[in-house]
Parts: sequence; C-alpha cells; structure tokens
Amino acid sequence: MKPQLLIIELWGLGDLVIASAFLQAACKQFAVTLLAKPYAQDLRDQLWPEVEVIPFVAPWTAFQAKYHLWNWPWGDMVRIRSQIARRHFEVGLSARWDPRDHFLLRACRVRRRLGFSRLRSSVFLTDPIARPAPWEHRYEYWRALGRALQLELPERHDRVAGAGTKGNTILIHSGAAQPVRVWPLDRYQRLARRLRENHHQVIIACDPDQQAWWTHHGEPAVTVPRSVAELFSLMNAAQVFIGNDSGPGHIAAIHGLPTFTLFGPQLPEWFVPLHPRATFIEGKPCPYKPCSDYCRFPTPHCLWNISEPEVWEAVQRFLLVNLPRAGAPASGSPPVPG
Repeated sequence: MKPQLLIIELWGLGDLVIASAFLQAACKQFAVTLLAKPYAQDLRDQLWPEVEVIPFVAPWTAFQAKYHLWNWPWGDMVRIRSQIARRHFEVGLSARWDPRDHFLLRACRVRRRLGFSRLRSSVFLTDPIARPAPWEHRYEYWRALGRALQLELPERHDRVAGAGTKGNTILIHSGAAQPVRVWPLDRYQRLARRLRENHHQVIIACDPDQQAWWTHHGEPAVTVPRSVAELFSLMNAAQVFIGNDSGPGHIAAIHGLPTFTLFGPQLPEWFVPLHPRATFIEGKPCPYKPCSDYCRFPTPHCLWNISEPEVWEAVQRFLLVNLPRAGAPASGSPPVPG
C-alpha cells in the first residue's frame, strides 16, 4: 500500500496548474490527497485523476476582509481538520513559504511535514527546505519538494511539448481573478479587430462580469466559460492563446497552446505559463512591484501603460513563430521588428 501524502495548495487556479507535474509524479509513489479550492475537482478530472481532492476555501485567501475572524467558517474548519487528522498522513507539504499552511500541517497531525520556512514557521515543520533563489519560477518550489521526496520532475521548459499548428485560430481571454491584472477591454477589442483584418480567426472569451461589455460593443458571440471543464473544451478550438496573467493562460499552456501574456503587478519570471514557447510583455516599472494585486493607484499603471502598438508588434512576432501558416499581414500594418 502506498504511503499517504497530503498536499496543501489553497490559492489560485494557475497555482494548481503549476503544481500538476508534482502531483502527477507524486501519484506514482504516494496515495495523494490535495486540500484546495473546489475547482481542483475539475482539474483532477483533466490532469491528475488519481488525486483525491478535499475542497476547502481558506478564509485567509480572500482578497478583502481576510482577517475578519468573526466571519470565518470555524465549524467547517474544525470538521476538515478532524477529517484529515483521522487519516494519519505519513507525509504532508506546501510549496508556499506560508506559516498558515505549516501550522495547518501540524494541526492535522501529519507525521513528516515539508515546507519553506518563513517567520520561524520551521517550528511546525519536520523537514524545512531551502527556498529556491528569489528570481526562480514558482514551479521550482515544486521541483525542490520533488527532490526532497526523490520524485523526478522535468525542467520547466520541458514541461509540455509544443502544440501542433493546424490553423490560425487565436483565443483571446480578457479576464483575470483581480481587476489589476486586466488590460483594458477596449484595447483587447481593437487588437481582435486588427487580427481579423489580418485574416486571422479570433475567438473572444471573458469572465462573466465582462460579458455585457463585449456584447454591448459588438461581440455577440463572446464565450463565457464558467468551469474548468469549459475552459479545457474552449482550448480545443484554438492554436494559440492571448490574455492576462490569469488561470486561463496556465490552462492553455498545459493544454499545449503557446501563450502570449500581458503582465502587470506580478513578475513574469515567477508566473509565466509552463510552455516552451510562452511569450509575454512585462508590466511597466513601479516601485511597489510585485504588489500582489493590491494596487496603490486608481489604475494599475504597470499594466495600463503597456501601449497598443507595443502589444501589436509583440503579438505579430509571437504569431509568426507559432502560426507559420497564417497569412501575411494585411496592407497598412506596421512591419514586424527583427
């Protein structure tokens, strides 16, 4: 019988996608249980079917009022803690340097507890692990945990093979978990129009709160995926992906699509999607970057100051590499820089 492994990853959709290689490798040696947000159940069906998911929305992952303790679901938290403690997990870990995760591992009575210590949270761990260098991608934290458990994980740029380019369909997804990661919708609309003028097929997808804007501005066929399964289905119709620093971009990458990402408050070296041909534009300089989505200004200048000409030129270069069968740019389009 395989030893039981508890993995804590309580944050975003993209974070779970980045963890996929570790989850898949761990299933070969462990009976894996993942404590994560409910959409991990959909991801399990698509990416790691052997993983058992315990759905849990940790109150400290809320964007606002996260420490209003009187609103925390204390009953649910006690129930989940008891449920996990009864399982007597041999090994548990978190890839975040988060003392809350480390305390949770200890509270759930996991025997061997691995993690990256912060604020002396090593007191809750049996196996503190040295953190990767500050500039390393989030995936490298999973690789460090893999080495500690003698699991073989591929290098980041070998994580997925490039997708075949059988057409010139471009998927633009204009949504993101937080508004400070959203490049303005009117600019996405003009980008889509320009791509269509250049004889590309374009699919527009968005978050539910953006649907009315797109419909009002002449995009009646806009697609609004409302689940992870619908996102994966949408990827089947595309050859490349363009969008914000968001979960859909990570799903596109693991599905095999080359991605073009517009970054704002976060650093690309930490969160660029895991595809060997992932391309990005980095947000403009700001003294507060990375600011974890809590912008000090009325608008996120790091993202909104990325101009349309900059994006258009970078997108053309991206498409020339990843859609080699696409038609030449229409007359009047700016030349592609060398």
